[in-house]
Amino acid sequence: MKKDLLVFTATYNESKNIIKFLKFIYKVRLNFDLLIVDDSSPDNTGDIITHFAKNNNKNKKIILKIRKKKYGLNTAHKYAYSYAKRNGYKYLITLDADLSHQPNLLPLFFKNIKNYSFVIGSRYCRGGECQLRGFRFIISYFGNKLIKFIFNFKINEFTTSYRGFNFKKLKGFSLNIVNSSGYSFFFETVFHILKLGYSFKEIPINFKQRGSGASKMPKIEIVRTLFNIIRLKFKNFR
Repeated sequence: MKKDLLVFTATYNESKNIIKFLKFIYKVRLNFDLLIVDDSSPDNTGDIITHFAKNNNKNKKIILKIRKKKYGLNTAHKYAYSYAKRNGYKYLITLDADLSHQPNLLPLFFKNIKNYSFVIGSRYCRGGECQLRGFRFIISYFGNKLIKFIFNFKINEFTTSYRGFNFKKLKGFSLNIVNSSGYSFFFETVFHILKLGYSFKEIPINFKQRGSGASKMPKIEIVRTLFNIIRLKFKNFR
C-alpha cells in the first residue's frame, strides 16, 4: 500500500548519531517512508545506514541515496522535494539527523500538515525552546528577529529544517525558485512560501544541542545570510 508521507533527512559524517536517530525514528507510531541523502560521508555513515536498513526495513522503508561528493544541504532538500512529488507522496517532512530535532514530534507535524500548506518547527514561538549556547544562540536568535523585522512576516522562525510540506496545497510551488545555498536556503524557502500567500503554522519545538560531533555551519554562512536578506529585500522592494 502506498504511503502518503515521506520523511527526509540529509547526512554527512553522522556515524556517531545515525543509529540512535534511526532507532528513534522506528519508535514513532506513524506510517511513512524515510529518505536519507548522504554525501559520501568519509566516516562511513552510508554503510551504517545500509546495514541498519537490511535488518530493520520491515517496520519502515529506508530509501538511501548516496551522492558522489558533498553537494550541500540545499541540493539535498531540493532532491527530497522532487523525489516526494515524483513518487506520489502527499506530504514531506524534513528534519536533522544530528539529534537536535525530536522525531517523536513527527505525528504532531503530520496532523498539522494536513490542514496547512507549510509547517515549521519553531524555537522562538510560544512554547518553543532553543538549547544553543553562546555565539551560535546569539546568531540564531537575533538573526530570526532581524528577518522578521525586515520583512514584517507574522512568523518567528525561519531557519530550522524541521518543516513539513503539503503538496496538494502547495500547487505551483517549487524549491527550484530558491537560489540561496547553504543554511540561507532554509530562510529563503520560508520567504517565498509566505510571499506567495500559502498557509502556514509554527509548531513549538525544543531545539537541542547536536548529539555528537561539531556543528557543520561555517562562519561564512553569517555573511551569506546577510547578503541574501539584502538581496531579497531589494527584490521585494522592486
